[in-house]
Amino acid sequence: MRETAARYYDEKLRQFGPGAHGVDWKSEESQILRFDQLLRLIDERELTSVNDYGCGYGALLTYLRHRDYSGRYTGFDISEAMVGAAVAAHGTDALSSFTCRSDALAEADYTFASGVFNVKQDHELTAWQDYVLATLTHIDRLSGKGFAFNMLSGYSDRDKQRPDLFYAPPAFFFDYCKTHFSARVALLHDYPLYEFTIVVRK
Repeated sequence: MRETAARYYDEKLRQFGPGAHGVDWKSEESQILRFDQLLRLIDERELTSVNDYGCGYGALLTYLRHRDYSGRYTGFDISEAMVGAAVAAHGTDALSSFTCRSDALAEADYTFASGVFNVKQDHELTAWQDYVLATLTHIDRLSGKGFAFNMLSGYSDRDKQRPDLFYAPPAFFFDYCKTHFSARVALLHDYPLYEFTIVVRK
């Protein structure tokens, strides 16, 4: 599954370059709106270390630095091409690092994952959901104080849903996070995109 996802995003980057379209978002504005929701996890003054799980070309790092975040950042992506683009853009940032190896990630205070569960391609639905749950367990272990992630919503209009994308049931993932990771979980489904964000505080 990771190999097919890596090829998918390699091709998007080749087509569109390092930008919102290159990570399969419709616009930079929607990408920033997603970051705004993820960052509802914490008071930004509390940030000292961040893992960006599915970092793409490093857009979240740019977002955080523009908001005066001066702590450690580690970006992980399964696409080597994406990591290369991130290093090219942020290589002079002494407090950032990027890797293609999930086993090289160390615990940070917070982990953020934007868009990493959306593109299932032709994988079976149950297999993809198992993959998502296993990835969330890994993210939980990497997060000392909490984590946040987003997913396409199962409440999206049926006639607009694509068969290659994963539309998740929000209540299921809220319950899973509540029973497996922390009692302090919030489901955000009130922003103008066909998706939701879950934040988990420890």
